[in-house]
Amino acid sequence: MMEKREFKDLAHVDHDWLQARHHFSFGKYWDPARMGFGPIRVWNDDEIKPKTGFPMHGHKDMEIITYVRDGAITHRDNIGNEGRTEAGDVQVMSAGTGVMHSEYNLEDEQTRLFQIWIEPRAAGGAPRWDAKAFPRGDRSGQLEILASGFEEDIKGGALMIGADARLYGATLSAGTTIAHRIADGAHVYLVGSTGRIRVNGERVGPRDSLAIRDVASLKIEAIDAAEFVFVEAWEPQD
Repeated sequence: MMEKREFKDLAHVDHDWLQARHHFSFGKYWDPARMGFGPIRVWNDDEIKPKTGFPMHGHKDMEIITYVRDGAITHRDNIGNEGRTEAGDVQVMSAGTGVMHSEYNLEDEQTRLFQIWIEPRAAGGAPRWDAKAFPRGDRSGQLEILASGFEEDIKGGALMIGADARLYGATLSAGTTIAHRIADGAHVYLVGSTGRIRVNGERVGPRDSLAIRDVASLKIEAIDAAEFVFVEAWEPQD
């Protein structure tokens, strides 16, 4: 099963300082048919005006990944973390028993990012935050694991999350192809960032998405120079 959703069909909420597009139900956007995809609960495509952002607010029992597409985002929280994450890089937050945080675009340009929420492996635990630079050139022509809940990936340089999931990213030059074998039982949600690709023959434009289930492998071809990310995730086990 591969279900495509084009960017133009995403729910759009205009907050003036924030232009938010929601792949799944979130905040003012409610669609009982779009409550998530497996353990992936939120995928927001946000554009944040300069010198604005999200004031201090709370989360609990959720793994939150931010992939910055353009600009930068500055994080602060009530457990002493502060950091600035630039375009192409990633930050992660395990909300655990509860955390308060803010996210601001302190830059002079617009910030564009994907925010992804994944159901944790288990409720509770101490909240944590981390961020890391992932130079886009390092994943040219290949998939890179950016965040993961698996020890072998974390040892290899991925950011740690407390979920049975991996976030992959890649950049491809026009005309190149990569393949990925999907692990059994996984839900895969892929979103284009820039450029156009074909995934198993299905054309995906910038910020379009594919929900993928019960497919053995992916063949991803770049029509243009392109960047994309996807989450491969499994339902938490009781």
